[in-house]
Amino acid sequence: MQLLQFTENPPLALYVHLPWCVEKCPYCDFNSHGLKGGTLPEGDYIDALLRDVERELPLIWGRSIETIFLGGGTPSLFSPEALDRLFSGLRALLDLRFCREVTLEVNPGTDMATRLSEYRGIGINRVSIGVQSFSDDSLKRLGRIHDHRAALRTIEAAHDAGLDSFNIDLMFGLPEQSAEQAEQDLRQALSLEPPHLSWYQLTLEPNTPFAAHPPVLPEDETMEAMVDAGLGQLAQAGLQQYEVSAFARTGHQCQHNVNYWQFGDYLGIGAGAHGKITLAGESRIERRVRTRHPAAYLRQAGTDDAIEANNVPTNELPFEFMLNALRLTGGFDVPLFTQRTGLPIKVISDTLHRLERDELITWTMTHIQPTKRGARYLNDVISRFLPD
Repeated sequence: MQLLQFTENPPLALYVHLPWCVEKCPYCDFNSHGLKGGTLPEGDYIDALLRDVERELPLIWGRSIETIFLGGGTPSLFSPEALDRLFSGLRALLDLRFCREVTLEVNPGTDMATRLSEYRGIGINRVSIGVQSFSDDSLKRLGRIHDHRAALRTIEAAHDAGLDSFNIDLMFGLPEQSAEQAEQDLRQALSLEPPHLSWYQLTLEPNTPFAAHPPVLPEDETMEAMVDAGLGQLAQAGLQQYEVSAFARTGHQCQHNVNYWQFGDYLGIGAGAHGKITLAGESRIERRVRTRHPAAYLRQAGTDDAIEANNVPTNELPFEFMLNALRLTGGFDVPLFTQRTGLPIKVISDTLHRLERDELITWTMTHIQPTKRGARYLNDVISRFLPD
């Protein structure tokens, strides 16, 4: 077995999972749980998160956190006071001196105007707004509990709160959606001048109500028309595509997600959270997964019972790296592969040569990048790196 050789640890991010939402959407396969009229256990969950972090400290001694992302669920169900207590605890436990981006996922709601200003006051400098569509009919078909007016108010509140960096989350290929309706959705989003837009196709994920009872989705030809028209709209609006479904104005790329795509490290805390930690001195990379159910997590957080840890097998590292890095439209510098996997580039040179021959990537001495054809058939490109 080849020994992994690291010259340094990758950048380290923190992901915090807040698993509750008012109602779970029928297309969602995330670890989220509807409150069903119950009470949000804010205080107990913040305590559990801080115990979780404290348990992980020996793994990350001497390393600083560069970005934080609070995802869910609906993290904006947590009050500014609760999140302020979380950040106070995190500052006491972690080195946050160089943390440059703190993102909170929010869903449109009536109290967001007040809350966004308060969130900004406790250190959150970026929000991701789960709009999904500006059509009330589409929102109903998706099982969303907000309407287009709530979405518009929340985006306006982000501007008013002085959040210079925010994301609009928008989907296309929705049930019974026409190409013209998808184009109108995107036009509405762009008129609001978001610095960042996540624009992606609805997919029917296993073990969801939509998978069990599939809605009527647009035909492939209609879907292609949506993509072609949408990419033109985005380019014309000045948003640069830097990842498969991420578009941003200059200086507004999501740094937390870029760290994922560049195979950086991340500490994941909260129910069902995943983490990846490089242990350079031990020549290994470890995946760490928390127990999924919130009730079990509340009981077990801070103990070994809450965590399942496994080393990433050496022969799977090229696939794991490419699964992330080739999503970046600009590709990656060749040395990054060795820096993040501990493996020499020669272990994948045969595969790279074949992909280059098939005009799926460009490969120079310094840089690797998917071609337009490669981006179109990205799943096939990435699958070439699967271990035999």
